[in-house]
Formats: sequence, C-alpha cells, structure tokens
Amino acid sequence: MRSSHPRSAAVAALVATALATGLLAGSADAAEGAVSADPIRIHDIQGTTRISPLAGKQVAGVEGIVTGVRTYGSRGFWIQDPNADDNDATSEGIFVFTNSVPTVAVGDAVKVSGTVGEYVPGGLNSGNQSVTQISKPTVTVVSSGNALPEAVQINEYSVPAEYAPAGDPAAAGSINGLTLEPSRYALDYYESLEGMNVAIGTSRVVGATDPYAELWVTVKGWENTAKRGGTIYGSYESQNTGRLQIQQLAPLAQQPFPVANVGDRLTGTTEGPLDFNQFGGYTLVARTLGTVKAGTLAPEKTKAQSPGELAVATYNVENLDPSDPQEKFDNLAKAVVENLASPDILALEEIQDDNGAKNDGTVSAEQTLTKFTAAIAAAGGPAYQWRSINPEDKKDGGEPGGNIRQVFLFNPARVSFTDRAAGDATTANGVVRENGHAALTHSPGRIDPANPAWVDSRKPLAGEFVFRGRTVFVIANHFGSKGGDEGLTSHHQPPVRSSEAKRLLQAQAVNGFVKEILAADKNASVLALGDINDFEFSATTQALTDGGALYPAIKSLPKAERYSYVYQGNAQVLDQILTSPSIKNFTYDSVHINAEFSVQNSDHDPQVLRFRP
Repeated sequence: MRSSHPRSAAVAALVATALATGLLAGSADAAEGAVSADPIRIHDIQGTTRISPLAGKQVAGVEGIVTGVRTYGSRGFWIQDPNADDNDATSEGIFVFTNSVPTVAVGDAVKVSGTVGEYVPGGLNSGNQSVTQISKPTVTVVSSGNALPEAVQINEYSVPAEYAPAGDPAAAGSINGLTLEPSRYALDYYESLEGMNVAIGTSRVVGATDPYAELWVTVKGWENTAKRGGTIYGSYESQNTGRLQIQQLAPLAQQPFPVANVGDRLTGTTEGPLDFNQFGGYTLVARTLGTVKAGTLAPEKTKAQSPGELAVATYNVENLDPSDPQEKFDNLAKAVVENLASPDILALEEIQDDNGAKNDGTVSAEQTLTKFTAAIAAAGGPAYQWRSINPEDKKDGGEPGGNIRQVFLFNPARVSFTDRAAGDATTANGVVRENGHAALTHSPGRIDPANPAWVDSRKPLAGEFVFRGRTVFVIANHFGSKGGDEGLTSHHQPPVRSSEAKRLLQAQAVNGFVKEILAADKNASVLALGDINDFEFSATTQALTDGGALYPAIKSLPKAERYSYVYQGNAQVLDQILTSPSIKNFTYDSVHINAEFSVQNSDHDPQVLRFRP
C-alpha cells in the first residue's frame, strides 16, 4: 500500500526548507508569542491556519487520547484532545510520526513531547497542503482503555457548498496563511478536522476500489450525480465537495480491503482519523469500516451501426504489449466485439512496441498488433487490418522503452484505407486538393512532428478512409498527460495546471491541420479523436474547436453522461471524438466498461460515434 508519509528523517529538513522558502512565513514569530507557562494543547499547535504557529518548535507534555494507530507505511498514531476549545477553525487532533511501529493502543491517554512540523506529502514542489504533526516523539502512556472523543459527523449538512477560498495574491496564490473558515469552504472544513476522529454514514461509492486499497465516496448524494452513480466533474468550479477518500488502518494481511464499484454503497458507520496524503488529499483512515453493498452496475454495450452508418471509435488500451497476459488481450478483444459492436474504424492509443518496456531500441509493434487483431477475430470480430507509423525510439514519452503510438484498425469488409506515400516518424503530413476535394500527402502520416509541441509526446496520426464511396479523414491523437499538475486540494487555489500549456499547443497544431483540410474542401468529413487528456470545457478543447473547425461530440450527451475516466471520485472527460461541420447528424456513445469498475482492462472508457458520411 502506498505510504501517505515517507519514513524519513527529512521532516525537520522540510520544515527548515519551508521556512526558508516562505511556505511557513511568519510562523517562527508566531511561535515565540505562543509559548507560555500554560501547557500546550493540540489546538494551540494546529492554530487557525493551515500552518502551525509552533512549526519548528519543541513541545512537551501534549495530552490526548489515541484514536488510531498505523503500523505500516507512515507509521505513527493520532491523538485528540477531548476538551475542545470554542474555535471551530482549530483542530483538536494531530498525527504523531514515530517512524517505527507505535507501542501505544487506541484508547490510551498519552503525553507527547517532540518537534512540531509541517510535512508536505509529495514534497514542497507538489503544491500539496501540509500535515501538521509531531515527530521524534517521547511518549508517556498515562492510562489505557479510555473512551474515544466522539466522532465529528461529516455529511451533506456539515460540508460547505463552496470548495475553497481564493489564494492570497501576495503569497503566489497560496491559501496557507489564510484564517480557516470551516463554515464557508469545504477545504477549510476538512482542514479544521485534520487529525481528528471523524465518521460518515452510508455513502455512495464514486471511485472504485483501486490497487492501493482505497476507494472514494460522496457524502452528498445529490451533488452533480452521474447517470450511473458517479459524480460529474463538469467545470473547474465543480470540484464536488462531498468527495472523500477512504482507506483503512488495519493491515491488508489482517483485514482485506472491500472491493467496490461506482454506484455501490458503503453502508453503516465508517469512522477514524482524518488524514491528508499526496494521492487524493483528505482521507478518512478507517478504524471502523462500513460494509460494501453491491449495486447493479454492469459494463455497457453500444448499439451496432446500421449498414449505412460508419462507426468510428477510440480506445486507450493502457500500454498493451506482447508480454501482457493473454487474458488482457482476450478481454480487450471481447470488449471491441461485444461492447463496441466491432466498429468500422478503431483508433487505439498506447500500443507498445514488440517487447514493451524493455529498453533496447525496438520500435516495431507488429507482434503487438498481430496478437491483438488475432484475439479480436477469435472473439468473433472482423479480421481487422491496421495502419500506423513507428515512432523514433524514446521520443514519444510514455513508459520508458515502450514506444507507445496510435494505431488505426479498420474492417476491410466495410471500409477501405487510402494508402498515399506512407510517412515516417519525422515526415510532416500535408493537404492537397485533388479533383475538387482534399487529400493527404501521406496516408498514414504524422502531423507536424517537428513542432516543439510534440517533444516527448505522441504525434497525431492522420489517415484517409473510404466508406461507400465517401472519403473520411481520421486523426488519432494522444495528447500530453496531466503529470505535474497540482491536485484539487492544492494549497494554491486555483491549483496550478502546468501541463495545459503543452496540450494547448498540441490542440492548436491539430486545429490548424483540420483547417487545411477544410480550406481544400469545406464539406470534408473529418474526425479528430483519441485520448485528449483534457476536459470538454478546457482551453485544450476550445483550441481544437477554434474557428468552428471541430465540435466536441461528447457535448451532445446529457451532462450526467459526459465522462470517460474516473479520478479521485470525479467522473470526467479525457477521451473525445470531435467532428467537422459537415458531420451534422451522428450518434455518440461513451461506452462505460472500465472507469467505474475495480476490475479494469484499461483505465479509460472507449468512445464511439456513428454517422452517415
């Protein structure tokens, strides 16, 4: 299981660095003023902002009741003062980082001496908020078997509707120095409970159990509800305040974590300390875990295209290579045939080379594609043919050595591919006018591969297809990832989304190419599709659609159905199919077969569009 803290002696160093960089600006002066003859209480340490007024200081005899003990990962325990002050902004709980298996038990009354610190999960450059803690502790057990402080109930009434305050412009957009307003902002509310014993009642699962033994629920069952039970992330202002990550304190060997899908319910009471980690922010680490009651969610199946309809799909198959188990090939193939109804054209993302992550210069994906198309045929699907361009070794990002690329599969019984002087990894595709219509100079060919926008990223693959005598241009994309972006719980509000700059340039390049096609033939049928790695409301999508060149077809769906991916309990759009103006009448389907389920063949849901060219 991932650790939410490192077991490092670097906590003190991080505090020192934070003081030097201004993360904890002013805390040293505040700490001097806070020292008095009165015993230091937990709420004195926590203070009324995200940063302790005692950060970097030694404290002695801090009293509390042990509410949770963690014996793995970030080892330590939580204590809580049962005698709260009258200030809702100050938490009464705190984590004591022991770096070894704690010797205390839940219900112990203890006195703790040690160093107050602000630990930033993921490091200072991650943008994450910090966890106030006591490290290098000396612990005295005063008594055992004490009743625990009553859990604070987190529910739809207690969590504010507004997500976060605006960051302080004088502090580079940070909210660290702002006084908490727990009745106004959800992030302030959760922060005011950091380290405290909290509980939720029966709640809907909005993020399936993942490989790290965690799931997501919402305590606001009505908040931006997806049609199938999730929670829609429909704008940068729709962060979904009711989402909460759930882990458990019990080691997995002692108590397996429950398996849940989106739409299931975590019933009964789930209770334990409220933690903060780099993999999702505020997390209820359950001492008592509710019971999962399974729902009825099943993988979707799209409607088959009629004889006169062209079905075009996109599917990120998550680093597929020949070393993957045959079961993965078979499951993906079954999905193509049964869930996607064997589309006429299928753009694949994340097809790896013939030896996957082995970094030896191999770039061909012939074996990967042979194995996959054979599995599709064995599942009852068509004998797909493929077109692709091998990337330059180690130039397209993704898993090192994997050389992922986009690939066109097509059913030759339904559609033909127009081969035109196939390009290579470095040759730019172009558009010419032939017989009054647009044509590509290379089919397949890559779009503007020398453009700096595509450094360490997948270059778009463009190809010409013919269906019932009509030409259709398809551009398969896999834009740069969101790696490096700050999370929604960042101490910068709004969070810094640094990865958008690259995708914006990529979108502009694709938009420009589509405009070239439309300039040669304004009635050309063009589809730009793939893993865009960005939302339908993003600047990336706006750049793709500039000048009316393309329309994000997922917007034709009701808002409750617009998603292809679930991340931290937010159902959101990453995969898209965009249409040129001549494609007026179409049917669009985001086929939900992976993202909502704990057992996945990929982490993305495929998309299908059917139309009559």
